Amino acid sequence: MTQPTSAPALRMGPTEWLLLVVLSVLWGGSFFFNKLTVAEWPPFAVVQVRVGLAALSLLLVVRITGQSMAVGRSLWLAFFGMGVLNNLIPFSLFLWGQQQIASGLASILNATTPIFAVLVMHCFGNEKATGLKLGGVLAGLIGVGILMGPDALGGLGSNLAAQLACVLAAVSYAFSGLFGRRFRGLPPLVAATGQLSASTIMIVPIVFFLHPPWTLPVPSQQAVLAAVGLALISTALAYIIFFRIMRTAGPSNVMLVTFLIPVSAILLGSGLLGEELLPRHFAGMTAIFVGLALIDGRVATLWSARRAGAPTA
Repeated sequence: MTQPTSAPALRMGPTEWLLLVVLSVLWGGSFFFNKLTVAEWPPFAVVQVRVGLAALSLLLVVRITGQSMAVGRSLWLAFFGMGVLNNLIPFSLFLWGQQQIASGLASILNATTPIFAVLVMHCFGNEKATGLKLGGVLAGLIGVGILMGPDALGGLGSNLAAQLACVLAAVSYAFSGLFGRRFRGLPPLVAATGQLSASTIMIVPIVFFLHPPWTLPVPSQQAVLAAVGLALISTALAYIIFFRIMRTAGPSNVMLVTFLIPVSAILLGSGLLGEELLPRHFAGMTAIFVGLALIDGRVATLWSARRAGAPTA
């Protein structure tokens, strides 16, 4: 199996930041879609529809664009490992958790992903955690909490099993970032298609054993539309962007999307639904942006240059 090579920590350029914002919007919608689908179908069945439909759509795109999935046995085995860490475990745990806790609390627990990503890369990767980076992660997490407000934290302490499931999902996402470095040489479309295809193959026997399709209720039109949105928008398109960012900016940076997901949700609600922006929203977004600036590394470079008396431009 191809092993990840040692490389310095990568930074985010303007293109990567823009893609990260787009990804936050796409994945922010998944919490809404999840709530609608899991209300009618069990979690594993929803995961099957999500990854299966996404894989089929991407395989069609691969064929249309003339790309190839003939990447070799070792990479296909790696796709299965990535599918477990980045799809099966977190998707199932979040869906199960959202049956018992609110979407707002789930999104806050999801925002712990960068913390675990920094720790995983520090312990097992080659991106050492600096004081500024840890401070940035803490600022971002505090910002998410402020942004979501006290109501979202109201369920904290109850339904501990569901909350633990969401935290374990965040840990799985963190390890998927470390594991996913081996796909940097692949086109993002191929990497996304391989991961989702492998996930589909693995989830089929689980669903047939736990929830045979013929025993499931016929979903409502609302649930069907939510499942399609979950598969095509929040999964197929989102993972192409995910692997594009990972290839150029590294795993720790792509996991910062979990800080931006609540920001996207608040701004979309304000812009499209006319929801009121409160002072805590601005305070939370400010803390998140400060955290992102610290994690990005440019603050440390600028500070070091000024202390050394070097030009900063």
